Amino acid sequence: MRQTRGTWIEYPMRVHVLFFGRLREIVGRAEDVTEVGEGACVDDVFARYGERYPELAAFRKSVVASVNQAFADWRSKLMENDEVAFLPPVSGGSGAMDRATHLVVSRAPVEIVELVREPIRAAEMVAALKAPEDGAVSVFEGIVRNHSAGRKTLYLDYEAYESMALAKLREIGAVMRARFSVNRVALIHRLGRLEIGETSVLIGVSSAHRAAAFDACRFGIDTLKRTVPIWKKEYFEDGAIWADGEIPPAPSNSRAPESKL
Repeated sequence: MRQTRGTWIEYPMRVHVLFFGRLREIVGRAEDVTEVGEGACVDDVFARYGERYPELAAFRKSVVASVNQAFADWRSKLMENDEVAFLPPVSGGSGAMDRATHLVVSRAPVEIVELVREPIRAAEMVAALKAPEDGAVSVFEGIVRNHSAGRKTLYLDYEAYESMALAKLREIGAVMRARFSVNRVALIHRLGRLEIGETSVLIGVSSAHRAAAFDACRFGIDTLKRTVPIWKKEYFEDGAIWADGEIPPAPSNSRAPESKL
């Protein structure tokens, strides 16, 4: 509501709306602009699209929302020109979220954080991680296998909410450095079409001692799979499906918070 010559008038707000994965396919577009009244929340925006696309409404319990590239509660109040994204569960991960990952850390620099569309060169990454003070390098590579749930996989296709994904990768790297006292970190995920046997994700860590390198590397891939907005579509001989994912942990307040892990 805004006051004009003593009269209160409600003006609509424009918000930018993004859809990913299966949700994008349902609405037939990756982004849109819509108008909402002042005081509207994230749930109001989703409900508007849910009325137009009943199939979208059916996903309400599993969809995650973000506002301005930070996970947000459905009751988060919106402001003019906010960017609202509706995200299917992120692709991969299992088990309960490690609550110890919710740390407030300094933004220590991370050596290599990338989303790429070319093959990941693991040997080059390992060489880049090594330093004279290190006694260990630990690397995890996720590769495309030729089967899933008893079906022959032809290839995979990855997509991401790229700006938010990069921010989350940097946060993970900062937590790895703070929690495990490692020296250098690489977090790289490939996007687009991947063939059988190609590397989809690489986590690399260097440290003075092997225990820290092993622990940080495991933490990095597990947290990435649970919190970074990247989705995988699997193609088979008889069709394609979006891989089931895991819903990231909900934020702790109603307005989109500063990003934390």
